[in-house]
Amino acid sequence: MATKPLTGTKVFLMLVAFFGVVIGVNVTMMKLAIATLPGTDVDSPYAAGLAYEREITAAQDQTARKWQVNAHIERRADGNALLQVEARDAAGRPLSGLKFGGRLERPTDKRADLAVDLAEAGIGIYRGNAAAVAPGLWDLVIEGDAKGERVFLSRNRVILN
Repeated sequence: MATKPLTGTKVFLMLVAFFGVVIGVNVTMMKLAIATLPGTDVDSPYAAGLAYEREITAAQDQTARKWQVNAHIERRADGNALLQVEARDAAGRPLSGLKFGGRLERPTDKRADLAVDLAEAGIGIYRGNAAAVAPGLWDLVIEGDAKGERVFLSRNRVILN
């Protein structure tokens, strides 16, 4: 049986095909990576730095107020979750007239985040419901506003069954 000889043309075509496949796969993977994750968390690092300084000042102001804010979240069998926040000042008096809001954030998937609107159910007690809360690990973020200015921020990791 006669075999065909390996010629320079065949070797050249095999090398071109090999590197063509490698380059094609690399270009495809690069395009997919850029389309799904652009590589930046913020558009402007300078603006993020200024915002960070404001966050530090707000945290110091919050600590100086010495508020006692307790939150309780409970996921029910139907998938809804009840969030209750009780807010007291440094002297232990209920804080009324604030606007509290909550968020349930998935640490692994921001598309699953849920906002929870809280309404004042009593003096210093704020309640709200979140629908269709999946079980698992969540970050509970609570923000309190007074006259359009954020005066309280809390972030806690919770497990909902």
